[in-house]
Amino acid sequence: MIEIQQMSLFAPRTVKELLDEIKELTKEIQELYCSDAIPWLIGWSGGKDSTAVLQLIWNAIAGLPVEKRTKTIHVITTDTFAENPIISTWVRKSLAKLKILAQEQKMPVSPHLLHPEVKETFWVCLIGKGYPAPRNGFRWCTDRLKIQPVNQFIRDLVRVHGETIVVLGTRKAESSKRAATMKKYEAGRLRDRLSPNGRLPNSLIYTPIEDWRDDEVWLYLMQWDNPWGNNNKDLFAMYRGATADNECPLVVDTSTPSCGDSRFGCWVCTMVDKDKSMEAMIQNDEEKEWMQPLLDIRNELDIKDDRDKRDFRRIYGRVELFERNMGDDTTSVEPIPGPYTKFWREHWLRRVLEAQTHVRKTAPIEMRDITLITPEELSEIRRIWLEEKHEFDDSLPRIYEEVTGEPFEDSRPAAERKLLGSDEWTAIEEICSEDKMHLELMAKLLDTERQYYTKPRRTGIYADLDKCFETSSRSKEEAIGNAHYQRNLKKAVEDIKANPTENIQQFKDAIAQTNSSAKNDTVDIAKLKEELESNSNQSRQLSWADIKFSPPNSGEEKPSD
Repeated sequence: MIEIQQMSLFAPRTVKELLDEIKELTKEIQELYCSDAIPWLIGWSGGKDSTAVLQLIWNAIAGLPVEKRTKTIHVITTDTFAENPIISTWVRKSLAKLKILAQEQKMPVSPHLLHPEVKETFWVCLIGKGYPAPRNGFRWCTDRLKIQPVNQFIRDLVRVHGETIVVLGTRKAESSKRAATMKKYEAGRLRDRLSPNGRLPNSLIYTPIEDWRDDEVWLYLMQWDNPWGNNNKDLFAMYRGATADNECPLVVDTSTPSCGDSRFGCWVCTMVDKDKSMEAMIQNDEEKEWMQPLLDIRNELDIKDDRDKRDFRRIYGRVELFERNMGDDTTSVEPIPGPYTKFWREHWLRRVLEAQTHVRKTAPIEMRDITLITPEELSEIRRIWLEEKHEFDDSLPRIYEEVTGEPFEDSRPAAERKLLGSDEWTAIEEICSEDKMHLELMAKLLDTERQYYTKPRRTGIYADLDKCFETSSRSKEEAIGNAHYQRNLKKAVEDIKANPTENIQQFKDAIAQTNSSAKNDTVDIAKLKEELESNSNQSRQLSWADIKFSPPNSGEEKPSD
């Protein structure tokens, strides 16, 4: 189907026509390079398209006299720390070769391996903060892991040089959506072959192989030697190994299958139904069976309904409701599930460490230094659990030692100096028994006080303690019931505004109505309304914090000593 689409978009060319196209491109690249002092930046992923572009650029610039090679060409690739290990190793080795050959051949090529910030990596967000596995409705990964590091590099380059040209291997034949997007930017071209960058000002996009088909990309890679010392046949073999039937012929007509649709990306990616490339690698090559634990984790993350693994509150502690379509023209108002719970965050940490330990024992010698989760990520996860989630039982070092057999060494200074620890956690667990919300509240209160203990000023402590009560003082049923009450209250106000002549009694009745979709709502709505209306000076329901930290001179009599 993909190849049929390509053939309909672009008429087939003969080998001679492709040769003429390459000669024209070589001349075009040389002219563009020499026409100004704007630095170039090539986005290289190690895949076939970006490799073809880099090879075209390299060969074209190599054809210029050394004295004309004055403009630096930055070759950038992003390692998200979650890339397919085979591809990640290939890319690292290729960059090392590229750097050496560029110096030997006096090429103005400078390779850069970019990474996301530690606080934005996949495992810090999922295990540390509790973000659920990415979905179409919450695709939090791409921007953090790939786009932000590249954009920051481009911004830095623009800040120094004022402008930059970004060379990409995107092609219209990849999909109809990609073709439409490229056509859109073509219309805004200010210079020949250079499109504006929709995300970043002062950067232009150059796509030299935009009209190539898959078969033409492979033909070019197979017939022209790689100029920085790689073997393109190895790249071809990787694509073939990532195809289910282990076949990857060159496309010669519309009936010929191609491995051009193989996709290499993050091994944890849940944006696709299956990781077909990793499955095919394991299936086609016994030497790659060591990657099975990685595939198992990815499949375990990729479940349609993970609400039982997630908190009933959003990450900031509030219950938010949404109308869920149940079919047959009926809806159910339910809480939006929040981050993974403490149990499941610890579970994913254990699973990743187990996979890393297993791989380091069973993978080929050259892959046994593999790192699925870095020490810096572990340190940041630990910090989030301790400082932001107030989980001072400090379970990460314990889990790390149980799985790896080695003590965890935290790179953060003074990380081991703490007033609260596992003994105190065990004590309040015993006091709170099976009441998880009571445990959470006590832990937050104690740790909030601990955080302010060493500060020279304690300004803001009451506000932070109040947040503890607001987010953790109600049971799950009470919190959901209160959210329904607040929703009914808001809806009633909107109804009154729409019909101001309605009787106020109808307004009160609307407030008292329970939502029929609140299956777990065991709260007496009328009682909640009565409490809300009992104090005309307050616009919200009283919390425990309001009682504990009531303002002075509130009119209450102090008990006698």
